Amino acid sequence: MIYTFFLVVLLLAVSIILLGVKTFFTKDGQFPNTHVGGNLALNSKGIFCAKFQDKQERNKKTLFERSMLNENNNEQTNSSL
Repeated sequence: MIYTFFLVVLLLAVSIILLGVKTFFTKDGQFPNTHVGGNLALNSKGIFCAKFQDKQERNKKTLFERSMLNENNNEQTNSSL
């Protein structure tokens, strides 16, 4: 029973070390970025993380807001002439 326990602990330790070789034994070891925002292939296709897409949608102006902004700019330029 105790032999099996130590064997399991040894196997777990070896597997954790082997899975983390790059993380544990390199100078700038970091876990890989598996987030959607860190994937260059997805970013090149225009796919971003949900938080970023939500932020973009919240910052978009409607057609009405853009037309009002344009009218305000036109009024300012006309008054300065």
